[in-house]
Amino acid sequence: MTHDMKPVFERRESQARSYCLSFDTVFTKASGSEMTDTDGRTYIDFLAGCSSLNYGHNDPDMKSALIEHIAGDGIAHGLDMYTDTKAAWLTAYEEIILKPRGMDDYKVMMTGPTGTNAVEAAMKLARKVTGRRNIVAFTNGFHGMTMGALSLTGNTSKRDGAGAEMLDGVTRMPFDGAFGEGVDTLEHIEMMIDNPSSGIDAPAAFVLEPVQGEGGLNAASKEWMEGIARLAKRHGAMLIIDDIQSGCGRTGTYFSFEGMDIEPDMITQAKSLSGFGLPFACLLIKRDHDIWKPAEHNGTFRGNTHAFVTARVALEKFWKDDAFQKKVHEKSVMLTSGLQAIADCVPGATLKGRGMMQGVDVGSGELAGAICAKAFEKGLIIETSGADDEVVKVLAPLTTPVDTFQKGLAILLEATQDVTGQAKLAAE
Repeated sequence: MTHDMKPVFERRESQARSYCLSFDTVFTKASGSEMTDTDGRTYIDFLAGCSSLNYGHNDPDMKSALIEHIAGDGIAHGLDMYTDTKAAWLTAYEEIILKPRGMDDYKVMMTGPTGTNAVEAAMKLARKVTGRRNIVAFTNGFHGMTMGALSLTGNTSKRDGAGAEMLDGVTRMPFDGAFGEGVDTLEHIEMMIDNPSSGIDAPAAFVLEPVQGEGGLNAASKEWMEGIARLAKRHGAMLIIDDIQSGCGRTGTYFSFEGMDIEPDMITQAKSLSGFGLPFACLLIKRDHDIWKPAEHNGTFRGNTHAFVTARVALEKFWKDDAFQKKVHEKSVMLTSGLQAIADCVPGATLKGRGMMQGVDVGSGELAGAICAKAFEKGLIIETSGADDEVVKVLAPLTTPVDTFQKGLAILLEATQDVTGQAKLAAE
């Protein structure tokens, strides 16, 4: 049956499609950490919608709440009007996320439904607040595919999609560790920004991901992040934390910068914000910076009403206490150990990332791609990351049962052994 369905994709879908090229089957259903195709084969999911499914596929409590809402003729689309579901989610977010973290000073801006729209809003607001244009972004950063966010994004293949359009107004600086160990990029950045003759215009904002999801799982240190925050404050620039992929528990805490002495001026959220894989993005803004006029950043889908329903359940189910966070930490330790076994199979391989956002840099995109392809043959969905796709990246749902998690890691190890063994034989 899979083969009967496939021709329509080739015949009718744009060449822009990508993930399906790596996972060449037709999926029909999913539950928890597993996906099933039309042939009845089940795969362990270590991609999780690129961290949009941190709580797994079709969480039963979220699903029940959404079905009840729809069956009861609950609002399906409300522009940005007041609704009971929006009030319930905002209240839960306020009480469960913001207040316990001492973040009561943030307003929540409903943007368009995807992460790139939250980034666009942050860029516009930073320029509006400061009256400046220049924004500092970092090597290997990925912030979205719309024109403003794309100007912040480093990846050439993504930027090439813009054709001849201008992607300007951005100064690129080296991320933490960009020059390897022993080179303090913060010192370099400070010199360039502090020097009035460096040729760099005073920045409106610094935009960064604490862990670079698409850029190779480069994780900024606490010291580096705090240094950038101090630099931004000293120069009157906004500090924008892009927590779209690294947030909602992916790195072990709800926000990826928890435990660091920083107060972002803005925080972007999307991906697992809905908890259920539904489109939903927002921008957290320090209260004093919320100088928008009504509809100044507009959009038909500012707040997905169905997503409000599932997002509230996600907060109440997983974040009311620290039990879930502790389980995520335990699993992240298990992940580090499993990935080290994989790295041991590849000379020079290194571990990247932190929390449940980790991977192995195997040194080449060709090898990483071969490992992921072999893993898919064996029943594991996993993708690559990095400038040359050289990192095998694990983004398993945070709720993955331990036995399923271990099975997935075992498949990945077996795939790595198969590929590296074949490569060794070919070399001999």
